[in-house]
Formats: sequence, structure tokens, C-alpha cells
Amino acid sequence: MIGFWQTSVSAQNPLQLALIEKCGNDNGFEYVLASAADGVILASACHSSRASVSIENDAYQVHFQSASTTLRAELGRSFPHSGGGADKFTARSEAALAALLRRAASLARSLPSQAATDYQQAVAMELSTLSAGNAGTEVERLVRQRIGQNKFRDAMLDYWGGACAVTGIAIPEVLRASHAKPWAECEADAERLDVFNGFLLSANLDALFDRFLISFDEQRVLVIAPALVGLNLLPLGIAPGMKLRWVNALHQPYLALHRARLQQRLSPVASNLI
Repeated sequence: MIGFWQTSVSAQNPLQLALIEKCGNDNGFEYVLASAADGVILASACHSSRASVSIENDAYQVHFQSASTTLRAELGRSFPHSGGGADKFTARSEAALAALLRRAASLARSLPSQAATDYQQAVAMELSTLSAGNAGTEVERLVRQRIGQNKFRDAMLDYWGGACAVTGIAIPEVLRASHAKPWAECEADAERLDVFNGFLLSANLDALFDRFLISFDEQRVLVIAPALVGLNLLPLGIAPGMKLRWVNALHQPYLALHRARLQQRLSPVASNLI
């Protein structure tokens, strides 16, 4: 038995195994760690998660093994769990399996601490090309900041599926990775690169969020600063009822800090919901 769980599965023929392997290769799990009659174990060089895929009752059953404690919960937003428990997902077609693996790979690349690992490797590689005299200088700081901000954006694009966290607009050129706790105020790289420390926002929303003119409450609803109350915000793309597409519990501490900054900066009174 090659899977991560103990259960009886039907034997897969070579064609079925080949289809699973190709689906993995095309959707973020390009390595085959094991392939046998009872299923396939898939992995990737781009993240540390693994997927064990078998066929039961004419459907693909997929179990993920990940260092991230949030991967399976995030997948559960969009994909059905199987009757075998929260760790297993069911895909009833090759297209559904492809979508599941693709989303899992995107999440695996973005969730803590993969982004931080990628950042550290990229920084080490680039710093190795600089002279020793640049260690600890402004040059090194700028290298770290540039690479870090690029990695943070990549993680945000993966996590939010390449679409604005509020509007769903999927035009990469107008999307910004916006920190809730500003980059310069983060105490460690883990905070700076935490995909839950902010949102992928369209440029207009990013400008307002970055200046603490808008934020989001615990129910995902967009809130505005008191200084904006009574103004016509439609030209800025702000309309009543706007909210985040979803929110994870790990967003909430960062959002609480962001809302506090909004109020401290602009007014002692609470922000109004639009």
C-alpha cells in the first residue's frame, strides 16, 4: 500500500496510472514518487506537499500531506471531502482532479512557510553573486526587499487564484499585493512573507488599504475611515456591500492591527460600514 491512509482501493490499470501521473505533471505535481496498482504518490520541486491519488467507486480519491496546517482547510472551500474524512478529497472526473491538484499546488506554494523558504533561497543565491563588501549594506537591504516583495506578490497571486480578494478582477497588471502590517514594521521575514498578512487587491483598493483609508471587519465587510464618510466613493470603485471573497482565521490578527491603525491615524471614533 503506497498511500498515506489505510483503506481498500481498487487496482488501477496502467492507463489509469498514466493519466494520474500526467494530470499531476500538468498541474503542479510533476514528480512521481511511487506508482503501483493501488495508486500514485505525486510531489513537486516547487513545494513540499505530496498527493496520494487512487480510484475508488469510479472516482479519484486524493489525500494531501503538507507541512502547512491550513492547506486542507483552504482546499475545503472549493472541493468536496470524501466520506473517508477531512483529509481526503473526491474528484469525479479528470478535469476535477486537475483543478484540485492545480489549486493544491498553488496553495502549497503560497502558504506558510513555503514563501519564506523560497525567499531565503533566492536571497542566498543573489547575495552569492555580490562582493563580500556588500554584506550588511544598503545594497543587501535593497536586494532582500526586492526579492521579498516579489515573493510576497507571487504568494498572493497563488493564494487568491490570480484575482482581486474583493472584486474578483483577474488582470495581473492591475493587482497589488497589499500588506496589512506594513513591510517595514514586520519583525521577521515570516511576517513580511505571510500570505495572511494582507490581500491581493486591485490598484484602487490597494491605494486606500495601504493608506489605512479602508479596511475589513471580522465578517469580511469593507469599512471606511471616518474622513471618507459622506464622500462619493463610487469614482474610486467603492460601493456599499463590498466584502472579501473569503477570510481565514489567520487573517484576523493582522486585520485587527490594520483597523486599529486606521482609527488611530484618522479619528478616535469607530469607522462606519459603507
